[in-house]
Amino acid sequence: MSLSRRDFVGQSALSGAGIALAGSVGVFASAPNALAAEEITTPDGEAVGPGYGPLLPDPGGLLALPAGFSYRVLTRAGETRLESGEFTPSHHDGTATFDGGRGTVLLVNNHELGGPRSRWEHPVPLTEGLVYDPAAAGGCTVVEVRRDGHVTEWVGIAGTATNCAGGSTPWGTWLTCEETEDRAGENGMTKDHGYVFEVDPLDERANRDPQPIKALGRYAHEAVVVDPGRGHLYLTEDAARPNGLFHRWTPPEGFRHGRGRLGTLADDAGRLQAPRCFDSAGRFVDDLSRATRIGTVYGVDWVDVPDRDARTLPVRKQFGEGEVTRARKLEGMWWGDGGAYLVSSYARSESPGAAHDGAVWFYDPKRRTLTLKVLIGVNPDPEAEGHFDGPDNITVSPYGGLVVAEDGEGLSHLFGATDSGRTYPLARNELNDSEFTGVTFSPDGRTLYACIQSPGILLAITGPWKRRRQKS
Repeated sequence: MSLSRRDFVGQSALSGAGIALAGSVGVFASAPNALAAEEITTPDGEAVGPGYGPLLPDPGGLLALPAGFSYRVLTRAGETRLESGEFTPSHHDGTATFDGGRGTVLLVNNHELGGPRSRWEHPVPLTEGLVYDPAAAGGCTVVEVRRDGHVTEWVGIAGTATNCAGGSTPWGTWLTCEETEDRAGENGMTKDHGYVFEVDPLDERANRDPQPIKALGRYAHEAVVVDPGRGHLYLTEDAARPNGLFHRWTPPEGFRHGRGRLGTLADDAGRLQAPRCFDSAGRFVDDLSRATRIGTVYGVDWVDVPDRDARTLPVRKQFGEGEVTRARKLEGMWWGDGGAYLVSSYARSESPGAAHDGAVWFYDPKRRTLTLKVLIGVNPDPEAEGHFDGPDNITVSPYGGLVVAEDGEGLSHLFGATDSGRTYPLARNELNDSEFTGVTFSPDGRTLYACIQSPGILLAITGPWKRRRQKS
């Protein structure tokens, strides 16, 4: 059942409740009750404000952290090795953690390597039985971290391209997403790309003979989350000219999710749709960047994608002006608070007079609304500490609020935010100007895992985390 404009306009009471974006500083503000973050306190209960204090320079020249925090390098492209002997592939991206039992943590780590293998010094090795297209350089690896600290890494899937944010499933697998539209015969490829593949971190046999989940469409996939109650999948598209789309896939009647079941679907199973948004006055919204006030709420209808495999036109180009709502650089997503948090990295020409350096929206499937939770002003000095831009991968923190990987200009950070709208730095890349990518907490919440994309480093960060998240 779609939410009509009439229904939304009648129900809306939030059109004037937004908070104006303050200035052009890297502001990160959230709508009231958007997040369950709490202010950080000392063990004796003294309030010390958001965050964990200033970042201290790293004698090792890799990662600046607050006092009391430390890091460990788990994998590093060209230095650490897979259990098969090859070097760890480069260009780490999206990642998630899984409980491996007996205190073991498993991570699945995407490697964003596009085009032919000859382009890269350390592509994902073509492990027998786990290859989709032998011409492609990307894929993902599985990293096992044992209780005693021992680290092992192996290939989860190979021969895919530009594996970007991806996402985990409630049934304990990983959906790796190709951020490309290359067809067979293009850019050195021998098969069509732009698909989603499922990887099981616990069962290598389930990953053999990998096949794309064509029901989820062929386009420049970025991230995916699963609604555990309704069974919908939500997917972001990072593309331009025209801007990409936020997608919803509805499973066919009678379909039940589970390990490997997405791979049993027919290519045209279910419905792949794009959003058509409208404001509280019932006016169509052509691009999410039109919103300039925190707390803006849009109603959402869903429009069927005509040709999800993009046989003649890319999916985003199959819609004419006025048919769907687009967004610039749709990036990471994370499921939490009963809905999907999704990032739109920045906007310039789309938002005349209100350019910004990134936004986070929240899709509420029950209300069928998109709410602007975060708006980051244009960063006036990318080389200055404390200014953030270009949000990319995100995760919902077990300690409250969001943790965000920064992919902007100048300094690169991991940063967080409280529900009062204040930001704080968690880490700074001191090695180079590469972006942070995959960010996720361990199942027990004690360790934050994050990646520096280039050359490709997976890090484990520990410290005196405070205040567990209260909302489920």
